[in-house]
Amino acid sequence: MTFCLLIVAKAPVPGFAKTRLCPPATPEQAAEIAAASLLDTLEAALLTPEARVVVAMTGELDEAVRGPEIALMLRKTEVIPQRGEGFDLRLVNAYADAPRPGEPVLQIGMDTPQVTPALLAEAADRPEDAVLGLAEDGGWWALGLKDPLHAKALAGVPMSRDDTGRQTVQALAAIGLHPGILPTLSDVDTIADARRVAAAAPHGRFARAVAEVR
Repeated sequence: MTFCLLIVAKAPVPGFAKTRLCPPATPEQAAEIAAASLLDTLEAALLTPEARVVVAMTGELDEAVRGPEIALMLRKTEVIPQRGEGFDLRLVNAYADAPRPGEPVLQIGMDTPQVTPALLAEAADRPEDAVLGLAEDGGWWALGLKDPLHAKALAGVPMSRDDTGRQTVQALAAIGLHPGILPTLSDVDTIADARRVAAAAPHGRFARAVAEVR
């Protein structure tokens, strides 16, 4: 059975993407790392069996690092715009806009370029009504929902905090969902995170981009 593999992404524009990597990275290097992360994530998603890849995108690709390369890969996906004021509402709306009727959704971001097609396929194949992949910083890197309408529970959950994962579990529990737990991954906020992720996936674009930061 096919599923919607939803990637929520931001155009890697210098000065706007991955600014917490600066210093030691320059704004251009930080955007290069973000671009590499997105490209590696898209590549893994497109190789995932039974996945229909949808990208909820924000930002201007024509101002982005590696914009033409990203645009070329995006042609193999379905691209929808993000909508909503806060990131919680952007997620809720993406879950509403991306799937076809009856299609489950597995949503990830662009900050875990170490994901593999096998890991994504296994997450999508879990029998639970919901699955959650926690991140080492207290957030989460993946949320799978058999019924995408359950994403409405995310409205009001504070994002990008060290208690986001815990609050997401509580919000899902409040509507009767008890998610199966996926492997914990490190996402990329700081240069220490970036180097740790690059060591876990040393052969991709991301690792090469991180290696350029001295």
